[in-house]
Amino acid sequence: MLRRCGLLLVALVMTVPSRADEGMWLPSLIGERIRDMRQKGFRLTAEDIYSVNRASMKDAIVLFGGGCTGELVSAEGLLLTNHHCGYRQIQQHSSVEHDYLTNGFWAMNRSEELPNPGLTVAFLVRMDDVTEAVLEGVAETMTPAERDTLIARNTARVIERATEGTHYTASVKPLYYGNQYFIYVTEVFPDVRLVAAPPSAIGKFGGDTDNWMWPRHTGDFSVFRIYAGKDNKPAPYSKENVPYRPKRHFTIATGGVEEGDFTMIYGFPGRTQQYVISDAVDFVLNRSNPLKIDLRTRRLRIFNEEQARDVRTRIQYAAKNASVANAWKKWQGESKGIARLGTIGKKQRQEAAFEAWAADKPRYRDVLPRLKKLYRELDENAFAVDCFNEGMAGIELPVFTGRIAPGTPVSVIRERAGKFYKDYSPAIDRRVAAELFTEYVKRLPARFLPDSLRREIDAAGGAAAYVASVMERSPFATAGGYEALKSDSAALMKALADDPAAALYRRARQGVVPAGREAKRLNAEITELYRTYMQGLREMSPEQDFYPDANLTLRVAYGHVAGYSPQDAVWHVPYTTLEGIMEKDTPEVYDYNVPQGLRDLHAAKDYGRWADRDGAVHVAFLATNHTTGGNSGSPILDRRGRLVGINFDRTWLSTMSDIEFDPSVCRNIAVDIRYVLFLIDRLGGAGYLIEEMTLEK
Repeated sequence: MLRRCGLLLVALVMTVPSRADEGMWLPSLIGERIRDMRQKGFRLTAEDIYSVNRASMKDAIVLFGGGCTGELVSAEGLLLTNHHCGYRQIQQHSSVEHDYLTNGFWAMNRSEELPNPGLTVAFLVRMDDVTEAVLEGVAETMTPAERDTLIARNTARVIERATEGTHYTASVKPLYYGNQYFIYVTEVFPDVRLVAAPPSAIGKFGGDTDNWMWPRHTGDFSVFRIYAGKDNKPAPYSKENVPYRPKRHFTIATGGVEEGDFTMIYGFPGRTQQYVISDAVDFVLNRSNPLKIDLRTRRLRIFNEEQARDVRTRIQYAAKNASVANAWKKWQGESKGIARLGTIGKKQRQEAAFEAWAADKPRYRDVLPRLKKLYRELDENAFAVDCFNEGMAGIELPVFTGRIAPGTPVSVIRERAGKFYKDYSPAIDRRVAAELFTEYVKRLPARFLPDSLRREIDAAGGAAAYVASVMERSPFATAGGYEALKSDSAALMKALADDPAAALYRRARQGVVPAGREAKRLNAEITELYRTYMQGLREMSPEQDFYPDANLTLRVAYGHVAGYSPQDAVWHVPYTTLEGIMEKDTPEVYDYNVPQGLRDLHAAKDYGRWADRDGAVHVAFLATNHTTGGNSGSPILDRRGRLVGINFDRTWLSTMSDIEFDPSVCRNIAVDIRYVLFLIDRLGGAGYLIEEMTLEK
């Protein structure tokens, strides 16, 4: 997931009731929703979903790698997530000699499972409302700085008490922008090994063309295993570690799903901005997204052209390309959706209603005018930060050398360099630098580009010529240049201190520091005002349902299998089949070049027990669950809590659902669990893995 400083989009509650299948609900409070869930088909209890007294569904779900979700499917630590969630690990293990991206990877026994340094998974042990403890001593008369200082001190005390004498970690997260606080106690496992992954032509079938689209035919899954010490507790990687024994793993339902069936998603949604005011939406639609989309379009064009030239470059830039392209296409769909729904106008009408209600209430009547004033002040600062993050920070070499702080141990530098040069192409970076730096200088508000840097750019004959000179003069521009320096620590440190690429990054960054500092100050004031605004909205509409914005903590969403109409006279059925894969099969196109083994299975109709009642292998299906980034890899569960699919995407018309959820078209996309099992069994020949699992019709 991208982490960037920019315009703070602060979520507000709706002024109308939450609609069907909308919402991301707290597991510990799911009892408040269980009646509605049961009316829609759910057959279990709230304690089956979340319990601290006995094993529950939460004990079979992990935060995978800090940005995705995974689920346990065996008593021996076997874990499913998305192919794109494990993509970096698959890519790191790949080489020209062992191209697991192209050919897939199937461990035939546990000795072949591959370790992944740095990859962790985290289980939620418990979550508790700690609002009273966090806000102890906080007074309305405090300044924002005083309030933040006291809350930070109280939070540290709460975390210390919750984890004392344990190996657990914990974090405290605000909900409703500081009106409520929850602590999340977690158990983190650092030994997670790659077990299986299909070829990219399956796991990433359709590439960026099909990404965010329907119909979808992507087998987006990968298989990992969690290892622990012999005491079943977290332990660093060791050959002596053993498969983790979870408290709970999911039973897999092999009977399939039908339109109208209840579905539940349980995972770690990252960030939603469902009810932001009109000023924030306007910035997204008319300022931020157009800039980011254009700059990423330029990078992706260069990536694609260069990757098409040779296999080595294709492998090197596979994960980078996927990372850049994912948000690039999402932002395009988000902008189209916001415009189609008239979201800005809706927000303006909501704001007018609030102002009318608040007119005779001194606590609330000035909140919106003050917010709008702050957003006007924030605009140019936030735009400058976006320019830096998508422009200057998109050039790899200056970022690499510029972020090495003086005094960094040489051993750390060598470790970073090894990772950097493994997947670095100087030719690509020089082309990207010429494009992005030119646009950066052109679009950045003038006051944020240092005068001395502007003079040097002009003297060089323009931004492209200037950055080309910088890249050419850097001794770190190639792996060979670095290799010549790395054995001499003194020479290496001097070269870093004098590196023109590092100097460019630091000077450009220094120029936008005032923008970032001002944005941070304004965002703090905005957050403080939204805390009051939300109190007002709750008073204005006490009968409404309120669900907190996503913040990468465990949530429940529920809905049903459903198709939709994207445009007049068009209806999308809610599932796809293997037949559709064969219709798209295009051997000369990498992302559509179906593996021969899958072609052979289709030709022989060798589907085993994994075919649906209609005789076809179902690949993916649609549901109405409210999802966002972080829900990738989340289990899709049926009314009995059995695994029926793995969530991996939304439709393009759904990408605005982080800001406005439209139940008529918002659909999440899941890979059918039977397709996953079919590929493990018939294509991968790793049927022994299925023997670990618990299957039911």
